Amino acid sequence: MAASVTAPPPVRHPLRTRPFRLLFTGRVLSLTGDAVIPAALALAVLEATGSTGALALVLACAMVPKLVLLPVGGVLADRFDARAIALVTDLVRCAAQLLVGAQLLGGSPALWLIAAASAAGGAAGAFAMPTGAPLVRGTVAAEALHRANAALGIAQSAARVGGPALAGALVLTVGPGWAFVLDAASFALSAALLAVLRIDRVPVPHRSFPADLREGWREVRSRDWYWTSLVAHSAWNGAAAVLMTLGPALALDRLGGAGAWVLLLQAGAVGLLAGSLLADRLSPSRPVLAANLALASYALPLLLLAAGAPAWAVIAAYGLAQAGLGFLNPLWDTVVQRTIPEQVLARVVSYDWLLSLAAMPVGYALAPLAADLWGPGVPLAVAALLVGGCCLATALVPGVRRVR
Repeated sequence: MAASVTAPPPVRHPLRTRPFRLLFTGRVLSLTGDAVIPAALALAVLEATGSTGALALVLACAMVPKLVLLPVGGVLADRFDARAIALVTDLVRCAAQLLVGAQLLGGSPALWLIAAASAAGGAAGAFAMPTGAPLVRGTVAAEALHRANAALGIAQSAARVGGPALAGALVLTVGPGWAFVLDAASFALSAALLAVLRIDRVPVPHRSFPADLREGWREVRSRDWYWTSLVAHSAWNGAAAVLMTLGPALALDRLGGAGAWVLLLQAGAVGLLAGSLLADRLSPSRPVLAANLALASYALPLLLLAAGAPAWAVIAAYGLAQAGLGFLNPLWDTVVQRTIPEQVLARVVSYDWLLSLAAMPVGYALAPLAADLWGPGVPLAVAALLVGGCCLATALVPGVRRVR
């Protein structure tokens, strides 16, 4: 008699499990709060000082500590409890946003205090960002990681779609200070949810801090699919900085005004959401290859803007490019969480964030200088060639094609 074959039980969606549901709810709350801050911060600083230089200073105060401390955050998240670190950083960011909100609501915000709060929030972010992958991996079964990351990607994309509108409503009705109070409340609620969350973790042998850093970097270098993809992702972030720097002025000059730029950003937000939804439905057999090829689409809006294409073409191309990013994020996160050993996961992810974020200030700095020397078309075209070439070139890497 032939043996009967029993089909494996279907994989439960991770949102049906309590640990991931707690984590997901906290992330949704903090993502929604954070989505209103960029617009509110820009308006608050410009209203208080009238200076774009002051805004640049505040943004730099948030970025520099984040870049400097990211590797430290990766070591701590591996060595200690990632949940506890995420909880503490949520409380720090809650206090920082509440301080800024109180200053704005008081009617006489001090620039140095806003800058100091931004620096504290940036430093806390450096410790929080590497905890994301260990928290997901510690609350979700391996076979459900893709659905979990897709759900988080959809939530992040939805926050980016609705965040600017919510920020505008708050600023126009009750003032930008309440946007910071809302963000502070979101971090407080996220911390409360993390307080009751329990996750699995693998203990890490105690080593010196430099040894921990070197071990994380060895894990990055030992995987050709990982470090070559990081080069491509860094090129993408640098190219995005070029577009964000030169795009607004070109929209005013060539695309029909500020409304065209707003439409472009909204098309990007919608595309990001569409890409995340697509990633939830598709499981390509070569996920890293598919994700990197999708990311290469960012060259298209850069080339069209450099060539003086009509507004509708640039806007549509930007929506498509952001869909590529939305498609990449869940696939990349899932492969990393399944492939990298758990005891070094946070350190490896911290190097990922560091290389990606470090490329953005380079793009911000070089784009206007190159535009002054050769016109905006040159840096846009160079950025397009870099991001398209780097992303497509990963298809030549054996490890990228082997990852399944």
